[in-house]
Amino acid sequence: MLLCVGMFFIIYKFIQIFNTMETPTYLTKEGFEKLKNKLNKLIHEERPQIAQMIAEAREKGDITENAEYDAAKDAQSKLENEISQLQLLLANVKIIEEDEIDKSQVRILTVVTIKNLSNNQIISYKLVPDKEADLKQKHLGINSPVAQALLGKKIDDIVEINVPAGIIKYKILKIE
Repeated sequence: MLLCVGMFFIIYKFIQIFNTMETPTYLTKEGFEKLKNKLNKLIHEERPQIAQMIAEAREKGDITENAEYDAAKDAQSKLENEISQLQLLLANVKIIEEDEIDKSQVRILTVVTIKNLSNNQIISYKLVPDKEADLKQKHLGINSPVAQALLGKKIDDIVEINVPAGIIKYKILKIE
């Protein structure tokens, strides 16, 4: 049984890696640098810390019933998984140059200013790769429902966006 679960996990990981290799991840230069720095921190800071935790737990004797050792090994497993995921992601990155974006219509890396036609509220969003989405900074992931509704639209277009509260009409005021 354990062998079957192990084989399943290996096959699952292989499929995940194979699918990731085919699909490029689009990032800005800043997003790429942020992920690269995170990977370096994981490898050069967190990995040695966890190795030290494992070594200290081993020194305490019998590891078969050592909770500290088990916790450190679990942390190591999670860390190594995160490192491998980031390495795969960064290996397939395509960097998008902002100055090459056509701003005649809403596209990735454009800042779009829209007006809610029901309450006249005006808001601006920058459409970014999903990995860089951050609503606090008003960065919408390109695959979010709002971004999908805005893509390809031009100034003065009216867009109906399906949100949890219902359908809201927006007018595109500006594209930068």
